[in-house]
Amino acid sequence: MLMECSDYLRLLAEDIHTVAVATMGTDGRPRLRAIDIMLWDEDGVYFLTARGKSFYAELVDQGFVALTGIKGKFSISMRGEVQDIGGERLDEIFEKNPYMKEIYPGRTREALAVFHLCKAVGEYFDISVPSRVRRDPFTVGGAGAIETGYFVGSGCIGCGRCLRACPQRCIDFSSGRALIDQKRCLHCGRCATACPSRVIERRGMA
Repeated sequence: MLMECSDYLRLLAEDIHTVAVATMGTDGRPRLRAIDIMLWDEDGVYFLTARGKSFYAELVDQGFVALTGIKGKFSISMRGEVQDIGGERLDEIFEKNPYMKEIYPGRTREALAVFHLCKAVGEYFDISVPSRVRRDPFTVGGAGAIETGYFVGSGCIGCGRCLRACPQRCIDFSSGRALIDQKRCLHCGRCATACPSRVIERRGMA
């Protein structure tokens, strides 16, 4: 089934809802927290935190997060810029997520600030069919797409060793040279290791 960016944002907010989000602590080391994605629209996703928390200070100082949510055999990850939009959309968030009224009753909600993940790259990854995984990148808010994965450069001799090494068998030779199906690639790197010509390169991954 063909899905669009809005489908992934809806899945993240409504089906997964709780995600792990990473920032950098004041000690320069990663901090990981569980948060709820409260809203989504075509411009991104929205979450909140209290202004008195260190999480709030990190968000304001860094303006950038990475997050991942998992449900069953699929996950959605995003990384990008966040904006503090204050109390904007706070009432809407409480109406859509009524449990928040018990956590922050009455005017105590004034302690909260809403953050908008507004310019980000994301990825949907599904292993529901283990022998045929699915990977689909998407972008939000005009973020530039980042080419990630393994790619075959010039000089491929068509020997087929990469295909034999590939767990997903997602390399096509119909053109006479190897072409990796990026939507099925596991990014394991076995193809690059197996290539005798050393023409398979890794792009966009740390």
